[in-house]
Amino acid sequence: MKKPDTNLSPVERIKARSDFLRGTLVASLADSATGALAEDDTQLSKFHGFYQQDNRDLREDRRRRLLEPDYQFMIRARVPGGVCTPGQWLKLDEIARLWANGTLRLTTRQAFQLHGVLKRDLKNSIRAINDSLLDTIAACGDVNRNVMSSAVPEHSALHREVHDLARAVSSHLTPRTTAYHEIWLSDGGPRQRVAGSAVPDAEPLYGPVYLPRKFKMAFAVPPRNDVDVFAHDLGFIAIADKNVLAGFNVTVGGGMGMTQADPATYPRLAEVIGFCKPEQVLAVSEAVLTLQRDYGDRTNRKHARLKYTIDDRGLDWFRAEFERRLGDSLAAARPWEFSDNGDRYGWQEGDDGLWHLGLFIENGRIADHPGAEHLSGLREIAKRLEGEIRLTPNQNLVLANVPPAQRADIDALVRAHGLDGFRQASPLRLHAMACVGLPTCGLAMAESERYLPELVGRIEASMAGHGLGREAITIRMTGCPNGCARPYLAEIGLVGKGPGLYDLFLGAAFDGARLNRKYRESVRENDVLDLLDELFGAFVSDRKTGEHFGDYLLRAGFLDDCAAPGPGRDVPL
Repeated sequence: MKKPDTNLSPVERIKARSDFLRGTLVASLADSATGALAEDDTQLSKFHGFYQQDNRDLREDRRRRLLEPDYQFMIRARVPGGVCTPGQWLKLDEIARLWANGTLRLTTRQAFQLHGVLKRDLKNSIRAINDSLLDTIAACGDVNRNVMSSAVPEHSALHREVHDLARAVSSHLTPRTTAYHEIWLSDGGPRQRVAGSAVPDAEPLYGPVYLPRKFKMAFAVPPRNDVDVFAHDLGFIAIADKNVLAGFNVTVGGGMGMTQADPATYPRLAEVIGFCKPEQVLAVSEAVLTLQRDYGDRTNRKHARLKYTIDDRGLDWFRAEFERRLGDSLAAARPWEFSDNGDRYGWQEGDDGLWHLGLFIENGRIADHPGAEHLSGLREIAKRLEGEIRLTPNQNLVLANVPPAQRADIDALVRAHGLDGFRQASPLRLHAMACVGLPTCGLAMAESERYLPELVGRIEASMAGHGLGREAITIRMTGCPNGCARPYLAEIGLVGKGPGLYDLFLGAAFDGARLNRKYRESVRENDVLDLLDELFGAFVSDRKTGEHFGDYLLRAGFLDDCAAPGPGRDVPL
């Protein structure tokens, strides 16, 4: 283990004195004079699964009126592998209507977010989530986040085995502090420290200061890369032999976030380092996580992800230290092939005779609107559904394991509540994704969720003019460069720079195996539309048969002057 850092970042100091994530949260929650938490507690709250935010649309008006910001909280429910029961769905729907803003938000990590929760309702909301046998612990913070798993349902037995491993890893890497139960689930206050009888808390994997930064994992099932496995600190690519799981290719060092005007930060693709058997997955996960715990940068949070640890020290060093911790070496990686990183819509039959219905949820926001009562419709479906509900990594839904006899009933409910939009939507819209952005995210510099549907409509018109109306192109938008919607893996990526301004990234691979590159800085909507219209015209004229838009832009030289980001590899090995 390396020597402790002496120049720790402020967040590291907060964690060190937090008493295993307790801090002064109990006192903060009891303070009725403000809708906010104490400053240090806003960092610790993330480990418990929620963020303090305020409505930025109202911020200036409230400042003029000498009022504190309109504080509210976003709660994130952890859903390993994105699979939830109808009963769990109904409980989250109830919480959204009782204590949140009446919507559910599906995230790009197959989790739920509840927005607009007031401080006084936090405990009721988190306790209700736990009553549904879900939880919020480790949904945020410097820990292993929600473990993702491919939503591909065709090979049911294989998918179940991969999902079971994702759940096992999630459980194994969940923090063990009793603070979560003590603060949110018990009826008492802080634990009583009676001399001679208090049992000290402990974190056998994380230690008292947890990880230097967040840690993300995903399990992919080829040929779909719907989890964007190369965007993760640690990934497992399932290798099947006649639909029987043989093991996984292991990937390390991915990460999407960067900081504007700081070239020392950059998105990076993970690299394949070998093959492991299913029974090695827990040990591999623990070895990589503890390596990052011990060697990640605790002085600079912008430089604290595993990708920087690997780039600073080298992949050979990483491999040697990883194998020392594992007590073994990985076998050589096995061949695999991805087709795309999107979702499938409509009905698909599994190999066990059950059916799966993919539904398009634009930007993951489930709400009731005239003619599109999605929240009410999914509530009625969940009351009747005999299968399960899967959250996809692209903010959509799969009604899974539906018996053949129930298909007609489900179809009728889908049509009645306007959930059949996937049947009319363009491929571009079906491959679009945005982060939440304004007005609630404190990091957002520009609009994303509220704006992308409108922009997609204008790009659709341009594509139709070139005869590309049915062309599948991935497009993603974020309000800041942190990469929550994985914009650097989109053929068209728009990253917020300021009000109405975006950096335009182009040229990622359709299967999520190549980063895009910055094509133009600080462009407005009309410039985006003009630039894309010109490129669509060239694409129609010069593309090869079956060539995707991102591949064409790279081959045709449009991106020759656009450097690949950072020192990390642009294409997985």
